[in-house]
Amino acid sequence: MRHSFYLNRERDEDPVINLTPLIDVVFVILIMFILIAPILEMDQIELAGASPSSKNITLLKKEENPVSIRVDQHNRIFLNNQLVKETEIFQAFSQLKLQHEKTKPLLYHDKRATFGSYQKIKSALEKAGFHEIDLVLGPEEK
Repeated sequence: MRHSFYLNRERDEDPVINLTPLIDVVFVILIMFILIAPILEMDQIELAGASPSSKNITLLKKEENPVSIRVDQHNRIFLNNQLVKETEIFQAFSQLKLQHEKTKPLLYHDKRATFGSYQKIKSALEKAGFHEIDLVLGPEEK
């Protein structure tokens, strides 16, 4: 009887699963992610310093900058204080790019306006050739 007990016990054991290859693959993927993540190009937002003189610099830039875009709470787009239709913003930005090649546009976006209007403006600016935008986060002084 003892002999049959040992035979049944060996048959009841589950086969051993070797997890080492799985763990190796996971570690390789993790290491690849750690190495590749810093290389990936992502959109960057550079914030200006909060020095007391930064407000004065912003006001000077506003007066000197020939490309000023303002979006009000009703998602209306004003280019240099003139109302522009959404269908015409790409043409207007393209003309301004030809006139002012090295200018970074100033974008004043009302916090009550939709994010979609910002995306439309940003996409149109990129298509027109503007690769950097100064986004003004604060109340616009008139």
